[in-house]
Amino acid sequence: MKRYCLFLFSTILFLFSCSQANKEGNENEAAIISAPKPVVENGILTPELMWAFGRVGSPAISPDGSKIIYPVTWYDIKQNKGNTELFSMNSDGSDNKQITTTPKGENQPTWRPDGKRLGFISAENGSPQLWEMNADGSDRKQISNIEGGISGFAYAPDQSKIIYLADVATEKVNPDLFKDLDKTTGRLMNDLMYRHWDSWVDTYTHIFLADYKDGQQITSGKDLLENEKWDSPVKPWGGMEQITWSPDSKQIVYTSRKLVGKAYSLSTNSDLFLYDIATAKTSNLTEGMMGYDQNPVFSPDGKYLAWESMERDGYEADQVRLFVKDMSTGQKIYLTKDFDQDAHNLTWTKDSKTIYFISNYQGTDEIYNISVNDKKITKLTEGIHDYTGIAFAGDKLIATKMSMSKPVEIYSVDPATGKDNELSFINKELLSKLKLGTVTKRWIKTTDGKEMLTWVILPVGFDSTKQYPALLYCQGGPQSTVSQFWSYRWNFQIMAANGYVIVAPNRRGVPGFGKAWNEQISGDYGGQNMKDYLAAIDNVKEEKWVNKDKIGAVGASYGGYSVYWLAGHHDKRFKAFIAHDGMFNLEQQYLETEEMWFVNWDLGGPYWEKSNQVAQRSFANSPHRFVDKWDTPILVVHGELDYRIVASQGMAAFNAAQLRGIPSEYLYFPDENHWVLHPQNSILWQRVFFNWLDRWLK
Repeated sequence: MKRYCLFLFSTILFLFSCSQANKEGNENEAAIISAPKPVVENGILTPELMWAFGRVGSPAISPDGSKIIYPVTWYDIKQNKGNTELFSMNSDGSDNKQITTTPKGENQPTWRPDGKRLGFISAENGSPQLWEMNADGSDRKQISNIEGGISGFAYAPDQSKIIYLADVATEKVNPDLFKDLDKTTGRLMNDLMYRHWDSWVDTYTHIFLADYKDGQQITSGKDLLENEKWDSPVKPWGGMEQITWSPDSKQIVYTSRKLVGKAYSLSTNSDLFLYDIATAKTSNLTEGMMGYDQNPVFSPDGKYLAWESMERDGYEADQVRLFVKDMSTGQKIYLTKDFDQDAHNLTWTKDSKTIYFISNYQGTDEIYNISVNDKKITKLTEGIHDYTGIAFAGDKLIATKMSMSKPVEIYSVDPATGKDNELSFINKELLSKLKLGTVTKRWIKTTDGKEMLTWVILPVGFDSTKQYPALLYCQGGPQSTVSQFWSYRWNFQIMAANGYVIVAPNRRGVPGFGKAWNEQISGDYGGQNMKDYLAAIDNVKEEKWVNKDKIGAVGASYGGYSVYWLAGHHDKRFKAFIAHDGMFNLEQQYLETEEMWFVNWDLGGPYWEKSNQVAQRSFANSPHRFVDKWDTPILVVHGELDYRIVASQGMAAFNAAQLRGIPSEYLYFPDENHWVLHPQNSILWQRVFFNWLDRWLK
């Protein structure tokens, strides 16, 4: 239920790979996982081929801007896991080569400030630790030996110190009750936020500061949040982008939400804290700013600190504003005040006068820049794509980009013209063998007279004289744009390869179309956004190449809620439904989820507030209240480790369908969370998905 899913998913993949490494210990590997050599038949994308793509991570650019190191993760279906290797190329894309081939992988490549060595995290000796090597992959040395391992690190600009992330254990409630029960599995809770997203809150992630000398091993550091019962970075999504060094190496700015228990579960008020190394004192830089404040970035001259800020406490999908703070005067400047869009991925120019950022505009994520002095904003790029990250290599931008037809690759972007050139080409060969569906853009009039962008993806080998079954794609979030994302589960090209027309509307409640469009959904579940869905499918089904009698609706998270709601209100439009990790019983959901700010904001409050008209409208639109109107086959999917929308929601929906005599199936994963991360589970998901749709729509 977050807006910027690429960062989130990257974080999850990293934690997933670290978890695998810890479990494997020093066991011998069956084989080093490297780039597969898949067989492509008739150009058709299959679930197995989805796992043959190399997944390109964030590039690390050398201090002189001449070289790029970037991670690529490959997966092995039989071993049911992945491995990340590092690649090197010049900043113009030449001399592109793999520089590591190891069984434990390398993550988070980071250039040392002097440019002579490369730091990275590897679990080569058991737990994830900091290692260094030469830029060609030679002379590997373990630098840290921290008990339990680390999950992130950053060198001081002057290379005298290093910060790293490590977990510290939480305290048990009434520990004396447990002292002679070393085999008990019981947990005792007396406050909220005892579990989060997909794990129990048994640890806090803290920042540690240690001296650094070339080649000297780090075994301990100073805990900058010692005895504090909160995290930095903020869980579950935060990484090193939430922490930054000052250019003079004298200060550290970090993101934290310094609340505990019930207060933590009710609030999104994270702040930026400045830790001064000389005095060991911490100060709050954003006190009084009540929403999410995160991802700080110093200007190269150290004069300004820029960060991403939300205004309102409890609203996780608020507009993302760009703020800067003059570090000498303390003045805060709202740079994007007149910009009705979000601002992510802040990147300074060397002269400290301009900030480049990424913003979604009408269904694509583009690169913009803003002058700090006059607040002038310039849109740099335009196209059918999503930029996902930007950084400077000398005078040119290095960016990562994806689309519905292509996974993430690395590009150079001309800051003057916005023209880009691909550099990495990791998936060029596989893509060249595939036949892909055509992605088209359509503006559809909604029931209240608005214009709504809807992506319509046509099947592979589309023939306008034939008829095809169609799928209405219901987006999750709920405040997540249907942009040009490449997904390894909800992938529109694999749906097109299976002969389906996909209708993917940017209904009410998504960013990129103005603040009012984004905010309309809060407190109106089951309202205008559902009318938007129906307007989209009603428009496209009138095409002669759509079979009106063979239409399905699919979605996950809020998209799963949408499917459950449509099942009771669709007036015979649909012949099949698939709901993954969806909210079925909103009263149940209110008391089962962990981040209470979400249900308080989006549903309007608790169901027992009978005079709260917004909340009562939300709960009146709970899908479980309309099961008596269900009449269409439905597939339900849920993961046991999903603590955001717990598995009982899916079980209840499936049981209801069974009791009503509705053809239904329940696909359950005991080891998956809100996503499906294991290769074999993902392939099973795809097989069940298309087996279900083909049964009812073909």
